[in-house]
Amino acid sequence: MGFDSIWHWLILLVVVLLIFGTKKIRNLGPDLGAAIRDFKKGLSGDDEAKQKEEEAARKAAEQLRADPPPAAGSTTQSQRDSSETK
Repeated sequence: MGFDSIWHWLILLVVVLLIFGTKKIRNLGPDLGAAIRDFKKGLSGDDEAKQKEEEAARKAAEQLRADPPPAAGSTTQSQRDSSETK
């Protein structure tokens, strides 16, 4: 009494359709595909997060080299110009 007969498969198909309905079975394929995609994305997400952090750190370092913050005791050009004219 195995599942080698076509009648067994047809009865099983009818029972599955009665339990789940055609709408849920129709949505099974896209839902399964989205779940697999999310799983793969989750596995590779750790590497992407590390790359984004490294990229942000590199950009921050480049920004500091390009525009260094003024020192605490330094004066700006306008302050020097106004003191020279007095």
